[in-house]
Amino acid sequence: MPRPLTEAEVVEAEAELGVTFPSEYRHYLLQGSPDAAVEQLEKTENGWWWAGNSMKRRDLLSLPFPHPDTYEDADDEFCRRLPRAEDYADEDAFSESMTSWNTAYWDFDERKTAGSFVATEHGCGFATLLVITGPFAGTLWWDGRATSGVIIPLSLDHAGGARPVTFGEWLGRDSWDLLPPGWGRA
Repeated sequence: MPRPLTEAEVVEAEAELGVTFPSEYRHYLLQGSPDAAVEQLEKTENGWWWAGNSMKRRDLLSLPFPHPDTYEDADDEFCRRLPRAEDYADEDAFSESMTSWNTAYWDFDERKTAGSFVATEHGCGFATLLVITGPFAGTLWWDGRATSGVIIPLSLDHAGGARPVTFGEWLGRDSWDLLPPGWGRA
């Protein structure tokens, strides 16, 4: 069972990370929980961060989480600008252009998860994100970019508008069960 954090530790972590944790998650940190499915917030030699968390862009944490609809057009535009070998005189010029495109795209792609952290890794590039900033703070989203290129809300009611679940609603549930019907399961 993860050790509960003290109020002083939570305040210190919030100050260092530049965020205010959503109330249900903050309560979870202060009370501790037998639910080991949530990555543990811990203080390391590099400061406060989540154990085993693959997201390392601390500079993005305090930015508001962007709803996927807000970057859909930009994503399409990036894909249209993907370099094509036949447009270059030689392989070196193509390789240089591709490297530049990849660098810009990875930065753009990382910004899709701004304001969130990986609450649970599911393997194969899938993760459950807990949003901690912006209008969706306190809700959970599925990062399915590994196979489908999308981030979608985890919800108890996909047929009724797919309101994202809150941290309290999600605790103790399997994220796979909160995906739209038929999503990702054969």
